[in-house]
Amino acid sequence: MTKTNRFVHTNISTIEDPRWKAFVSRDPAGVGQFYTAVKTTGIYCLPTCSARLPKPENILFFDTIQAAEQAGFRPCKRCKPDQIEQKNKNIAMITKICRILEVEEEIPSLDQLAASAGMSKYHFHRLFKKTTGLTPREYAVTRREARLRENIIQKNTITEAIYDAGYNANSRFYEKSDQVLGMTPSTYRSGGKDMKIRFAIAESSLGLILVAESERGLCSIMLGDEPAKLMQDLHNRFPKAELVGGDSDFENRVAMVIRFIESPKIGLDLPLDIQGTAFQQRVWQALRLIPAGTTASYAEIAERIGSPKGARAVAQACASNYLAVAIPCHRVVHTDGSISGYRWGVDRKKALLQIESEEV
Repeated sequence: MTKTNRFVHTNISTIEDPRWKAFVSRDPAGVGQFYTAVKTTGIYCLPTCSARLPKPENILFFDTIQAAEQAGFRPCKRCKPDQIEQKNKNIAMITKICRILEVEEEIPSLDQLAASAGMSKYHFHRLFKKTTGLTPREYAVTRREARLRENIIQKNTITEAIYDAGYNANSRFYEKSDQVLGMTPSTYRSGGKDMKIRFAIAESSLGLILVAESERGLCSIMLGDEPAKLMQDLHNRFPKAELVGGDSDFENRVAMVIRFIESPKIGLDLPLDIQGTAFQQRVWQALRLIPAGTTASYAEIAERIGSPKGARAVAQACASNYLAVAIPCHRVVHTDGSISGYRWGVDRKKALLQIESEEV
């Protein structure tokens, strides 16, 4: 009886195999599609491995890691193909857990989630946070808050919206409604109805500035070039709030904001009405700790708030900031120091950093 060859061969020569072409060009599209093994070294690699190109006659192709290892090959220590496959499995597993957290009314315990993942609590918690930038509970709470915002607008009653979002008690939610919504649920539902917001538009070295204030403190500091656009942005945030001009006390606070832009070292000691998710508030608090005249990268901020893989989420939180300069998202740059991604324009971001560097 003829013994079956465990190698994956084709009837055409190696150099005519389309996988050889992908391997020679180190085409990323080949990752996960096939693996290359070298007879003379006993090693299998990703098709993108940067190791020296072997001779065609020494190459074998395998569809899976398991097939390569069953044939006696071991993983390359440079490209680590076995770790790539495990990483993909981990991502798929974490994605599945995220979907569970998004639909469950009761947030599952860490024990339950770890059991679903087939891991220890410690390993699962560490892997989830490394992958998403958030702990499982933080992720669930963030998604619940997002559902609540949608439901309050769409559902027939506020109570229905609260329960459908996953809160199992009205009283428990109302205790935290200010933190979650920045206002009562009924006020949020009505687009800020019955809220009175003072505002003023003034000139600064950065162009026009709109400063708005609720009963709790400054709720918007926005920069722009056109008064109508700034007004529209404020109206979009609070479509049914009563927008009124400021009195002399408020005008003094506006002047303080403008002076702070021109002379950052004086600081800005004014109450802020900060509205955002729990994660956003953690990011914004970290931004307020960056000294004027210095910068931090998105990755550094992610590290500081305990989410080392959350650089992208940090960038999104910066983009959601409506309190320019008071929450200094302009002090966050890329790891290489390059400047981009500012809600009010990169030129303004550069100008703010220049002002701060010269003063400090």
